[in-house]
Amino acid sequence: MELITLQIYDTAIAARIIKNRLESEDIRCYILDENIVTLDPLLNYAVGGIRLQVNKEDLERAKSILAEIDDTPLTDDQDEVIECPNCQSTQLYTDFKSIKDPKGFLAMIAAFIFTVFPVYSKSVYKCKECNTEFDKK
Repeated sequence: MELITLQIYDTAIAARIIKNRLESEDIRCYILDENIVTLDPLLNYAVGGIRLQVNKEDLERAKSILAEIDDTPLTDDQDEVIECPNCQSTQLYTDFKSIKDPKGFLAMIAAFIFTVFPVYSKSVYKCKECNTEFDKK
């Protein structure tokens, strides 16, 4: 049995959600480095993130399920599809951490000077097509 890394995540919650979805399709999954990254998020970069791995035989089917999930457009609380205000694309990154505003820039500088994890970042949507960042409304 050869394991292949299917996806790398920053949080255990995101990895667990996808793992549960794949296991519901009878694809056996394994999560590596979940505990170390959960205990100390700064080690995320040292260990390479939380890795979701599948058997080599299930790789193509798992990729098609991930593609199906990625192609599903995001909706808001009123079940309306969220679109980029610039190009009207529905291909978006969710919870993108932006530091383009002054608070984010100052938090980045403070984190660098004091070698701590940044205490402030603004979560926005980011368009995969035109890289436009916009607020969640």
